[in-house]
Amino acid sequence: MVMGNNQIWASWTVDDIHSKADLGRYRIRGISTHQRVTHFDDLTFLSTGLTRIPLEGYKEQCNTRVELGGLNATNPLVLDTPIYITGMSWGALSANAKTALGKAASMVGTASCTGDGGMLPAEREASDKLIYQVLPSRYGLNPNHMATAEAIEIVVGQGAKPGTGGMLMGVKVLDEVAESRDLPPGIDQRSPARHPDWLGPDDLAIKIEQLREATDWAVPIHVKLGACRVADDVKLAAKAGADAIVIDSMVAGTGASAEILLDHSGIPTVPAIVLAREALREIGLYRKVSLIASGGIRNGADVAKALALGADACAIGVAALIALNCNRDIPESNFEEEIGMPAGSCNRCHTGRCPVGIATQDPELVKRLDPNEGADRVANFLNSMTMELALLTRSLGKGDVRSLEPEDLAALTIEASAMAQVPLVGTNKVFGM
Repeated sequence: MVMGNNQIWASWTVDDIHSKADLGRYRIRGISTHQRVTHFDDLTFLSTGLTRIPLEGYKEQCNTRVELGGLNATNPLVLDTPIYITGMSWGALSANAKTALGKAASMVGTASCTGDGGMLPAEREASDKLIYQVLPSRYGLNPNHMATAEAIEIVVGQGAKPGTGGMLMGVKVLDEVAESRDLPPGIDQRSPARHPDWLGPDDLAIKIEQLREATDWAVPIHVKLGACRVADDVKLAAKAGADAIVIDSMVAGTGASAEILLDHSGIPTVPAIVLAREALREIGLYRKVSLIASGGIRNGADVAKALALGADACAIGVAALIALNCNRDIPESNFEEEIGMPAGSCNRCHTGRCPVGIATQDPELVKRLDPNEGADRVANFLNSMTMELALLTRSLGKGDVRSLEPEDLAALTIEASAMAQVPLVGTNKVFGM
């Protein structure tokens, strides 16, 4: 194809135009952005030599326990690892998937999160520590369920679709899901873009106060923001009384979003953490209001780098689903036949035809995911990430993940140096400063 070698009119661009011409609307898909952006791989750790003494892994322990949201809550969220499962709704995910994620989190001493659509009873039963999300949709919102949670998370925005509400295609809205959300079955559900009972930061402060009263000031109140106007949003959320702020970047995952939002809105995780850190520092709340990074966290190195840049913890979504067998060619599946794509390339979470039983409500497909086996796999993954995090921390001569700092990092590219505000490898130069 003549146009295929043209950067502007590349083959995928031509295909995109053809698809929109056929559909008459914007395209929808799951997973994450296709943009190449600066990410954690563009940073490296400056491990010990003669300047610092490394710690022996077999006899010198590394503390990975963190406390989140202790500014106002009498019962802050204490996690054995600074990695927890982010909010993903029952509806977008199957009940078996939600149960598996809750069990896995409990097995490693961390938390899981409800997502849109309220709390699945099996998830509550499986989760020792559960974060209850309050979203603009108010789907499934139940004060009695909320009162049992270990933390509350007010969702202002999501990195994969900032400035818009969530969406759940009608094929996933079967009777049970529809009943939990008090909506008709089989109809596409598009959540509101903003909360119905408040418009700005002053109203947010009132809402936070209401939630504190409803939970007897016991549990932390988190505010989740899509990473766009990070500095201003973080300051406003912190001043409104948030105990913890979740920054969800443009590389965060989703079950369904408009491709145009996935690829053309928000900022990457690295600069989002730095901007949030400096915003909290400017108002005197850094390390008082907990900072949680979300978006594209794949391994222990990503977590370690996020913590070094200023985060207190990380939330994972897509990585946990992959550990559940997302995009894996299991014996029961036939990706080409069932989804029209090979295993490893699937991003059709919104279709309800997930061949491995994760992002579906189809009873036959759901059976392909055993929640106990799935929990074991995700727990193994979380343990592996934590071990990687501890290994890197000890290699820096440190015995506590909370001691990681920007001085432990260098950038491999000029762009990463500017975004992370750390020196370019081989220089003392921080670009963009």
